[in-house]
Amino acid sequence: MTTFNQAQLTDLQVSPRLYNYDLAPTKKAGRRWGSYNIFTLWANDVHSLGNYAFAIGLFALGLGVWQIMLTFLLGSLLIFLLLTLSGFMGEKTGVPFPVMSRIAFGISGAQIAALVRGGVAIVWFGIQTYLAAAVLNVLLLALFPSLESLTEISILGLSALGWISFISLWIVQVVIVSYGMGMIRKYMAYVGPIILTTMLAIAIWMFIEAGGSIALSTDKSLTGGEMWLQIFQGAALWVVIYGTFVLNVCDFTRSAKNKAAIVKGNIIGIPVNMLFFAAIVVVLAGAQFEINGNIITGPSDIVQTIPNTFLLVVACVALILVTIAVNLLANFVAPIYMLANLFPRKLNFRRAGLVTAIIGLVILPWNLYNSPVVIEYFLGGLGAVLGPVFGVIIADYWLLRRSKINIPDLYTDEPDGDYHYRSGYNRRAIIALVPAAIIAIALALVPAFAALSGFSWFIGAGLALVFYIAIADRSKPIRDVDGEPIAVASE
Repeated sequence: MTTFNQAQLTDLQVSPRLYNYDLAPTKKAGRRWGSYNIFTLWANDVHSLGNYAFAIGLFALGLGVWQIMLTFLLGSLLIFLLLTLSGFMGEKTGVPFPVMSRIAFGISGAQIAALVRGGVAIVWFGIQTYLAAAVLNVLLLALFPSLESLTEISILGLSALGWISFISLWIVQVVIVSYGMGMIRKYMAYVGPIILTTMLAIAIWMFIEAGGSIALSTDKSLTGGEMWLQIFQGAALWVVIYGTFVLNVCDFTRSAKNKAAIVKGNIIGIPVNMLFFAAIVVVLAGAQFEINGNIITGPSDIVQTIPNTFLLVVACVALILVTIAVNLLANFVAPIYMLANLFPRKLNFRRAGLVTAIIGLVILPWNLYNSPVVIEYFLGGLGAVLGPVFGVIIADYWLLRRSKINIPDLYTDEPDGDYHYRSGYNRRAIIALVPAAIIAIALALVPAFAALSGFSWFIGAGLALVFYIAIADRSKPIRDVDGEPIAVASE
C-alpha cells in the first residue's frame, strides 16, 4: 500500500488552491470500507429505477430470458474488470477523483475531467430525486387519498404534491451528506439488504399473480444477427451506465481496507448481484406480460398495482431508500469533490454538498427529464466524453507510470512538481482527449452511426488510450512517494 508522510506535504509547500482536509489522502487508520461495504455500493446502485427501466427495455425490444441473462453476464464481467482496475487506484493513493485526475491531466488540467464528471452528476442528482419523489407521491396518495387535489396544482412544471415530495427527499439527502462519507457508508450498509429482500418479494408476488409462470419473450422476439447485435449493444450500454462510476469509484475505494476487500466486494456486488438483478427483471417483465400482455417501464408501475396497502407502503419505501442511495453514490459525492477541488479554501465536504443540492434544485430537473433534447444531446454528449477521460487516466496510471505515484506532488504548484507539466496542464493528455471525445460524441449522437452508438464509450476510451500512449512524454523520470526516481517511463 502506498504511504505518505504529512510532514512531506508540509515541507513541499502545499498549495492552498490544491489542498484541504477532504482532498487529502486517506490515512490507513481512516480506511474502514471492507468487502461488505464495497458490496453494498453495488447492491444499492444496481437496483435503481433507471436501471430497471433500461433492463426492462431489453425485454420490450424483443430479447428473451436467456438473451437478457447473457447480456448482463457479459456487461457485468466488463464492469467488474474496469471497476476493479479503477478501484485499485483509489486504494493505493487514497485520493478522490479530482486529485487522481491531476496525475494525467496536471494540477490545473484535472479540473476538465472533474467538471465533466461532476456536471453530469449534478443533473442526474436532480433527476433521480424527482423520480424518487414520483414514488413518494404514489405512497402519499395511497395513505392519504385527499391529497389528490394537490396534484392538480402546477408550480414551475411540477404539481404541489410533487414539490412536497421533492423537497422532503432533497432535505433528507442533504442531511445524510452533511455527516460525511462515514454516514453514507452506514446508510448503504442498512439499505442494501432491504432493497434486495424487497425486490425479491415483489418478484415472487408477481410470479404468483401470473399463475406460477412467466412469458419468456414478447411477440416480437429477435433472432439471428439482430439478436446478437442487441445482446452486445445491451452489454456495452450497461457498461456505459457505469461509466461514471468507473471514473470516480476511487472516491469510495480510497477508504478501502485493502485490495482484497475491493475484489471480494466487487465479485459479489457486480457479477453475482447483477445476475440476480437480471433474474428479477425477467420475472417482473415476464409475469406482467403473462398477466395482460403489457410491458412495464419499471418497478413503480408494479407498485401502483399492489392491492395490499401495507405491501404497497413497504415497496414504495424500499424504492425511495434505494433511489436515495443511488443518488448519494453516483450523483452526490462526485460533484462534492469537484466543487471542493475548485474552491478548496471555501468549500469543505458539507458546504460543497449543500451547493450541489441547491444547483440540483434550481435547474428544475423534472423539466430536463421530460426534454428528450436535454437527455439525449446534453447528458448523452457529456456521457460519451467520460470514456475518453477514462482512457487517458488508465493509460497514464497503469501503462505509463505502472501505478508509481508521487503523492505529495499532487498538492504542490511548484514548477518542478511531477504533475505541474506546463502551467499546470498536461497538453498531451488534452490533445489525446479532444479527438477521441469528438469521435465518441459523434458516434453517440449522429443518427448515421446508430449501429455503433452503444459502443461509443469503449471506442472513445480505446482511442484516447492509444492517442495518449503514442504522444506521451517518456523522458521524465517517474518518482515515488519519497521523491526518488523509480524509472523512466519508456523502460
